[in-house]
Amino acid sequence: MDVYSWGGAISSRDFYTAGRAFMERWNRLNPRMPPWTWVPSPKQHLGLAPSHQINGYLVLEKLCLPDLTHKDGPSQENLDELTSQSRKEEFTFSEEEEFVDNATLVESSNSVGGVHSYDFHIVYSASYRVPVLYFRAYLTDGQPLELDEIEKDLPSSSAKVLVESKWTFITQEEHPYLNRPWYKLHPCGTSEWMKLLFQSDTSLAKHGVSIELYLFSWLSVVGQVFGIRIPPELFNHQDHL
Repeated sequence: MDVYSWGGAISSRDFYTAGRAFMERWNRLNPRMPPWTWVPSPKQHLGLAPSHQINGYLVLEKLCLPDLTHKDGPSQENLDELTSQSRKEEFTFSEEEEFVDNATLVESSNSVGGVHSYDFHIVYSASYRVPVLYFRAYLTDGQPLELDEIEKDLPSSSAKVLVESKWTFITQEEHPYLNRPWYKLHPCGTSEWMKLLFQSDTSLAKHGVSIELYLFSWLSVVGQVFGIRIPPELFNHQDHL
C-alpha cells in the first residue's frame, strides 16, 4: 500500500494482523516487561458486528508508571497533535530516545496512598477505523482512581493538556467489550497523524504501509501521554518484511 495515497486508517482485519505482530514482537524483545495478550471476543458480544470483522483487543495489565519527577515527559508538540487534526506537524522518532524498561518502572504512590496500577487495552474503533487506548487505574485493593488522581501520575506536559481539554483529550465511556466505564484517549485525528508518521519516515515510506508496524508507530505517540517509550529495536522494519 502506497503511503502517499493511504488515509491512515486500517480495517478490523488489519488491526488483528497488527495486534498479533505487535504482541509477539513486544513480548519477545521485552521479556522483563508486562506482556501484551490478545483477548478474543465472539461477534455476538457486539450484536451488530459484520461477519467479516475479527473481534478482540490487546491487553496489558498491572503496569506501574515510571517515576517522571526528574524525567522529561512527551513533547508539547506531540501532545498537541493528539488533540488537533493538524496536518502540518511531522513526527520523527530517534533511536537515541530513552525508553521505559523494567529497571525504570517503579511503584507510583502519592497522596491518595498505595501503589497505582494501570491496565491498558488497545481496542479497534469501527467508527474511526483506528486503534483506541482504553485505560483504568486503581490501588492495590482494587479501588479505582478518579481522573484528577490519575493526572498526578502523568508527565507535566500531559497533565497540562488534560487540564486545558479534559473531555476531548481523555474521556470516560463504557468499554465496548466489558460494559463498564473506562477512560480512553480520544481517537479524533488519529488517522491524520498516523499518515504523517509513515510519510515522515523515509524507510517506511519507501516500503509502503507496513501493517505489522502500525501499532508500534501508534503507541510511540499515544504511549508518551503516560511516559511510556517504545524500545527503538521494535521499529526495525526489516524484521517485518
